[in-house]
Amino acid sequence: MEPPRAQAPRGGPHFTTLETLDPSTPHEFAKPSKRINEGPDVSDFLVSKAYRDIGIFVLQLNRAMCPRKVKTEDGKEKVQTFDIGSKYESEPVESVKRLQQMLAKIESYISEAPPDTGPRRFGNVSFRQWYKLLEDRISTLLREYLPESVLDFGSQQGTGATAADELGAYLLGSFGSPQRLDYGTGHELSFLAFLIGLWKLGAFQDGTQGGEIERDIILGIFEPYLRVIRKLILTYTLEPAGSHGVWGLDDHSFQPYIYGSAQLTKAITEDEEMPSEGSRFGAPKLDSVSKAERVEDYRGTNMYFSAVGFIYDVKTGPFGEHSSVLHSLSQVKLGWGKINSGMMKMFNGEVLSKFPVVQHLPFGSLLSWDRDPNAKPPQQSVHMVNQPIAAAAIKNAPGTGAGTAAPWAKPGNNPPSTQAPWAGQPTMRAPPPNATQLPTTRAPWAGSQTSARPPAQPAGSTDAQITITKAPWAKD
Repeated sequence: MEPPRAQAPRGGPHFTTLETLDPSTPHEFAKPSKRINEGPDVSDFLVSKAYRDIGIFVLQLNRAMCPRKVKTEDGKEKVQTFDIGSKYESEPVESVKRLQQMLAKIESYISEAPPDTGPRRFGNVSFRQWYKLLEDRISTLLREYLPESVLDFGSQQGTGATAADELGAYLLGSFGSPQRLDYGTGHELSFLAFLIGLWKLGAFQDGTQGGEIERDIILGIFEPYLRVIRKLILTYTLEPAGSHGVWGLDDHSFQPYIYGSAQLTKAITEDEEMPSEGSRFGAPKLDSVSKAERVEDYRGTNMYFSAVGFIYDVKTGPFGEHSSVLHSLSQVKLGWGKINSGMMKMFNGEVLSKFPVVQHLPFGSLLSWDRDPNAKPPQQSVHMVNQPIAAAAIKNAPGTGAGTAAPWAKPGNNPPSTQAPWAGQPTMRAPPPNATQLPTTRAPWAGSQTSARPPAQPAGSTDAQITITKAPWAKD
C-alpha cells in the first residue's frame, strides 16, 4: 500500500496538515479491532501512526480556531473571530451540511426510545434501545449522508472490509456505552477518529484547507455533535465514563476546552505560531467561568463556555467544589493562550495517555496501530506508570528519558510532555471543601482503574513531589 500523500498547508511549510489518501492508489481497509487490552499497551499506542495522526489533526483544528489578524480595504488591521453560530455553522460547505443532517437524524431517534419511567439508580435503560436503533441503522446513515467517493474509496481487496466498516465503528463508538450506560472522553475521541477517517478519505475536499474547512468541521460538526451528546446525557442520565470526580476537568468532555480556549487567544497572522499566552481584545476574563451569569453571556458563542454552561446545567453547589480544576484554571494570570497551550498538554496526558480512556478505541487502516517510524519511545511519566499493570511491565520504556514531546509535533507547535514545564514547582494543596469523590490511597490525578503507583523517589528528589493541586498544570 502506498503511503498517504501530504498536503501543502496554506499557513506555510512548518505547519503540518493531516495527510489524505490518494484515491488513484488501491487501499486495503481493515475492520477496526481492539489493540489496547492492558496498561502496557498504551506505550505501544503512543508510538503508533494513529497517535501521530490524532495529534496532527487536533493541532490543525486548534490552530484554525485561533483569531486572525486581517487587513481591511483601507489598510487597517482588524481581528477576525470564529464563534458558535457563525457562518461556519449556519452556512457550511456541502460535506459539513450533510453531516449536520446526519447528526440531526441520529438525535431524532430519541423520540423512538423515550426514557423509562421506572425506578433506577444509574443510567436509564432506554438508552440501550436508542443505541440499538443507531446500531441497526448505521450503514444506512453512512450511505445516505456520505458521498460515494468516500464509501467506495479505492478498491476493496484482501480482508473484504470497506470504508463503511471503519467509519461506522468510530461513529457508533462516539455515543456512549449501552452496557455501562455511560459517556466520556473516550467516546468523544472516537468521534474525532471518525472525522480523521473522513478527512483521510477526502470527504472535506470541497472546502479550503488551512483554516476554513477546519473551522467548518469544529463549528459545523463537532459543536452540533456535542449538543446531541448533551441531550443524550440529560435524556438518559448517562453516567460519566472514567471520571476523576472532583479532580477531573469535566465528567464527559475534553476537546471543547481546547478549541474554545483557542477561540479566545491572542490573534495571529496565517504565518505566526499559536500564542502560548495572552488573550484577544474583548475576550471574557478567565474567572468568568466561576460566575454562572457570565457563563450564560458567552456559552452561545464560545465552546469553552458552552461546555462549562452544561456543567452548570447538571450540577449544583459552588463551582469551586464540583469543578475544582476549571475553577483553579480561572486564576491563571497569562490569559487564554496559556490555558490553550496547557489544554493541549493536558489532552496528551489525561486523554491519550490514559488506559481507561483509550482502551476501547479500535484500530484499522485509517487509524493505524502500526508504529510511526519517526516516533520516539515514550518516557515513563506519571501517566505511563499509573496504568492497570505494574510499571515494570511497560513495554519499550527507555531506561533514560528520551523526551516526552509528542512525536507528531513540529517545533514551536507541539504539546510537550504530560508534565507541563511551565507549571512551576509542584506543591501540595488541600482538597476543596466538602469534596466527596476524592481518592484515598493514591494520587488524585490517577484514574479510577489504576493499581500501580509511581515508584518511590529518594528523599529530596524533586521527582517525588508529584503535584496534587486542583489543576495539575496551572501556576498560581
